[in-house]
Amino acid sequence: MDTLFMVLLALAVILGLSIVSYFFLTYNRFQSLKNAGEATLGQVKVALKKRLDMIEQLVESVKSYARFERDTYEKITQLRANIGKAGAGELGRIDAESRGLLGSLIAVAENYPALRTSETVVVTMNAIKELEDELARHRYTYNNIVQEFNTKLDVVPSNLVGASIGLKKMEYLEFTEEELRRPAVSWS
Repeated sequence: MDTLFMVLLALAVILGLSIVSYFFLTYNRFQSLKNAGEATLGQVKVALKKRLDMIEQLVESVKSYARFERDTYEKITQLRANIGKAGAGELGRIDAESRGLLGSLIAVAENYPALRTSETVVVTMNAIKELEDELARHRYTYNNIVQEFNTKLDVVPSNLVGASIGLKKMEYLEFTEEELRRPAVSWS
């Protein structure tokens, strides 16, 4: 009788230790997933802010380049149109304006050697695309973490651990149709 009691006691202790070990392992996994989700959500927020900052900076930069280039073309077109009907005095004014325009172009080109609006637009769009890709990666990672966390809350026996410590399902990062559209970038 003593041997049977000892075997049953050992089995009960082993079972109890197994349950306690499982509880702590599952609890720790829930906490790891929760912390990873919060960290990834923080990365999404940082990337969103970076995207907004970058778009604002790049759009302003491109706008100034495009505005300068547009203003320059308009002045050149106006000066060209005036050459045909200009008299001697008017030609002097056109000459002075064209020299001033050339000086401005040289100064801007020296300050911004890669002043080509089309290249700037390409760079801007690539930068925005890289940020969008970064956001997509963070969203994907976050939603995978949430999926694992929520699945553990749905399946036996980890759902018992989650319920006993009061865990609730995490929310997926879902985006409305409006939010899924790429940001509009205007160069005018």
